[in-house]
This record gives sequence, structure tokens and C-alpha cells, in this order.
Amino acid sequence: MELLFWGHMVQWNVENLLEASARFVWCDCSSPLHVTMFLRVVRALCCWLVLLACVSASEDFDWTKNDQGSFYYGTFPTGFSWGAGSSAYQTEGAWNVDGKGMSIWDTFTRKKGKILLNDTGDSSCEGYYKFKDDVTMMKDMKLNHYRFSISWPRILPSGLKADHINEKGIKYYDELINMLLDSKITPVVTLYHWDLPQMLEEKFGGWQNVSMVYYFNDFANLCFERFGNRVKYWITFNNPWSVAVEGYETGEHAPGLKLRGTGAYRAAHHIIKAHAKVWHTYDTQWRSKQKGLIGISLSADWGEPVDITDQRDIEAAERYVQFYLGWFATPVFNGDYPQVMKEYVGRKSAQQGLGASRLPVFSSQEKSYIKGTCDFLGVGHFTTRYITQKNYPSGPVSSYFTDRDLVELVDPRWPDPGSEWLYSVPWGFRRLLNFVKTQYGNPMIYVTENGVSEKMTCTDLCDEWRMQFFKDYINQMLKALKDGVKVKGYTAWSLLDKFEWDEGYSERFGLYYVDFRNKNKPRYPKASVHYYKRIISSNGFPNQREVDSWRRKALESCSSSNQLLAADPLIRHMEMVTEIVVPTVCTLCILLSAIFLMFLLRGRF
Repeated sequence: MELLFWGHMVQWNVENLLEASARFVWCDCSSPLHVTMFLRVVRALCCWLVLLACVSASEDFDWTKNDQGSFYYGTFPTGFSWGAGSSAYQTEGAWNVDGKGMSIWDTFTRKKGKILLNDTGDSSCEGYYKFKDDVTMMKDMKLNHYRFSISWPRILPSGLKADHINEKGIKYYDELINMLLDSKITPVVTLYHWDLPQMLEEKFGGWQNVSMVYYFNDFANLCFERFGNRVKYWITFNNPWSVAVEGYETGEHAPGLKLRGTGAYRAAHHIIKAHAKVWHTYDTQWRSKQKGLIGISLSADWGEPVDITDQRDIEAAERYVQFYLGWFATPVFNGDYPQVMKEYVGRKSAQQGLGASRLPVFSSQEKSYIKGTCDFLGVGHFTTRYITQKNYPSGPVSSYFTDRDLVELVDPRWPDPGSEWLYSVPWGFRRLLNFVKTQYGNPMIYVTENGVSEKMTCTDLCDEWRMQFFKDYINQMLKALKDGVKVKGYTAWSLLDKFEWDEGYSERFGLYYVDFRNKNKPRYPKASVHYYKRIISSNGFPNQREVDSWRRKALESCSSSNQLLAADPLIRHMEMVTEIVVPTVCTLCILLSAIFLMFLLRGRF
């Protein structure tokens, strides 16, 4: 078939798709991961996601307008907040110390073959022990805020408040929050970043069970009680799409269940209810005293019609966004699922001979309760897809993906520096932000995740591609602000290289390089640290001459960091000498001395 890219017709066939899928930017460093990751890239991107039928396009959002334009020089409004982010399981380590309970990720990573190279987050960045060093780095970058998550099983080991509150876990987050505030950095706290207490999964079935609504509310309420006098920005859930689809539909993420066609919808239904309950709890019990805000962070790729003159492609692209972002945003803002989801899942369910839709239904009371439970919307965004319609026949087993009747495609010209799913398409960011504005009444938005990874285990700290990514995406956010979108803050993802879920440590999103081979997990600033720091200090892009100089200065700064990192193997060698060789030699000397003394004594007697 022919696909329209920016008005240019490109003939696609199977060979083209395989070639686009297998495009791979090799790193200069050698690694045993090369072949493994190459095969994963080819296999994964050749399995194009596919899905379901037509619905009318939005009356407000203009799908035919895509003004990419040139680079815009300008600055953000005074008070715009710049930050960086992390999550508990990905960075803290200390998985079983100081009373922390098991999470579903602690369990999942111990199942062979679930994570690349069977990596775990057991130690990760050792953030639990090194948070003071990390806050010092944030202060040096002049961050306005830091987004992190609180580990539910670190606070409540069993998941239940009635069982036991772990005061050592409370103390850790107390110290982190206090140090951030002392450094003039605003804490932005996520309550759930995927690490459900394992006992709740085993005993109740996790997010498949409506009881999670009440247990999560107990956990959130405890956090408000202990930290709410200092934390003013709360995020209930991070990217619930991944929790539902990858945790309960495909099984790629913890808890690893493959409940096709039902698991994701049921988990999402309970997550939305849990979000609403926590919002109401804060609103009725804490807001008047603590003066904080409650939001939710929704991640979404942008979907662009392959052919903007074809109404079927326009409808498929909107369907893609509604099944992604709208699945959670529409209930939170309007009280119910997007109409297109109800129609498509309902129709597919009927074709299967089911008596009711696989998409759960909110009661009228629930719709009223859920509607408007969002003080701000967190938006996580990384990439874009081209979308075209494709009808999939209904079979005995359907899935979230076949419910959508569409195909996702990428342009092989898009840069793909890191993760196999992440292509750099900056203009899609502006399109997504404007979609949120028109669909949901122009809410207050905080960009809660935006960044790019790099392939393999590269140790080159001069990350030019990441500087370019930040420059382009942040500039598109600035254009969206000009369009009238109420963006109030931006969070670079992420502060540190860290555990990347099913990809283990094979991908690096960090501004700071973490040497995972060294038990002390030292951090080294990449060039992007200095580049992002200049964006923050200038509050945007003041003029071309100054912005052009940032890249040059950032690359100059990373050369010294590279030298430090290159010296690290020697440092580790010296550590081995002092920690292993020296004690061993001393022990042998003591042993030989004892034997010699024994012979002397025997000779005397």
C-alpha cells in the first residue's frame, strides 16, 4: 500500500517494513548485548501492532493541520518549573533492607527469561543510600522540582496499613523530602509507579480486584498524613496504560499475566476508581489544611494519520489516541470512557457471542464521582506513530490491540537513537499537547516524562543525540505554549541511568551516567546535563547565537567526564587490591606467623 508522509508518497512493502524495523544505530563500544538486542529489535518491530474500525473525528481538533515550522526562539513564562524524574523500583535498590516488603517487580525479575540478561533492580543505582549525593547534583543543575515515587511496600510491607507501618521507610522519604526543600527543590511525588506489594497480588489478584481501590486509598492517605505538610504536588498513578496492558494483557511487565481481551480493561477500571477515591480523600480531608494538588500522569504516543485526506485514517488516528490517552483521561475529565472505545469493544464483544462488553461499565454514581478528579494532568510523551485503518476479523479470542482496528507505522527517516520503540518525532509532542487542550477544556499540564535512551552499554558521555532531542522537544512544547496550551512545568526523564523494566540495564535514559559495574554506583554527568542546565538558567531559548554556543560548551565539558569514566576500571582495580588482596595477604601473614610461633614453642618444650 501507499502511505502519505508529509505529502510525499512512499511505496511500502514487506521488505521496506523489515528494513525500517531492523534499522540499528550501533554504539562505538563493544558489548555482548549487540546480537541479542539486534534480534530483539528486528523481532519486536516486525510485529507491527494492529487494530479496529471507524468513528467520527474530533470536531475541535484539526487533524489536517500539522505546522512543523522552524525553530522558535523565545522563553517560557516566569515561574515555569524545570525538573527531572525517577521512580522507586528503578533507582532505589535496597530491595530487602530496613523492613521493606516484596513488590511484584521483586518477584517478577526473579523469573528467568522475563528480563533481558535476567537483570533485577535489587541494587540498581543504590539511590536509597546515595540520595544526598543525588540531591546535590539536582541543586547544581538548578532544578526547580524533582519527581520521584514512594514505594508502597517500603512503607507498608504487606500492602495493608492495618498490618504494619514501616517507620524506617517513612524516615527515608522524610529525609529525602526535607533535603529537597532545603535545596529549594519542590518534591513532586508519585504514589504508584508500578511496584505493587507482592502480597496484594498473591492474596487478591492485584489490580484485577476492586479491593485494591480501598487498599491504595489507605496507602495514599498515610502518605498525605506523614508527608503532606511538605509535599504540595501529588500524582496518583504513573502511566496506568502500561500497568494495565503490559502487566495484565501481554505479560511483559509484572505481574506478568496474559489475560487477553479482559485483563487490561479490568485493571484500568479499578485504577481509575482508585485514582478518583484518592482524589476525593485528599479533597475532603487534607486540601484545606495542606493546600496541595492531585493529578495523574498519563503517557501517550501521538498518532498521526498516514493520509490526512483519507477520513478513515483520520478516524483511525483519533481512535489510537483515544484508546491510549483517552482511556484514562476521558473518565477523569468527563466521567466515562471515550465513546469510540465503548462502541468498538462492545461490537467486538458481540461478534464473539458475549452477552456484555469486555469493557467494564461505570454506574451513573461512579461517573459523577470520577468526573473532575484532576487538579492537573501529568503528560508523559516520548514518540509518535503513523496510523492507518485496518479491519481485523473478530475471532474467539480478541485483545486490546485487535479491538482498535488500526496499524501503527514509522517513517524510516525518523532518528531512533535508543529504545526499539522510541523514534524522535518532535512535532508529535506539540500535536499531543494541543489535542489535550481541545479535548479536555485546556487543563493545567505538567510534562511528567520526556526523554530519550541510548543503545547498549555505551560509555561515551558526549550524548549529542540527547541534547538534540531535548532541544527539539522542549521547543515544540514552547510552541504549544504559544498555541495557548497551559503547560506549567517540564520533567526530563530521567535524572539517572537506571533499571529499565523488561530491558534491564541495556538502555540508558539518564542525564547522569551510572557505572553499574562499580558497587559504589558512581554518577558521571553527560553533556546533556550541562545543556539542560543552560535551558533552565535561560528559561528557554533566548537567541540563536547563545543556543548554538550551549552545544559546544556542553561537549567540551563532557570530555573531562569521559576521562574520569575511563579511569574507573583502574580505580576498581585499586579497590580490589585494597579490599581483597591486602586483607588476604595480611591473613596469610598472620597464619604463617602463628605456625612459626607454634614451631618455636614446640622446640622450647
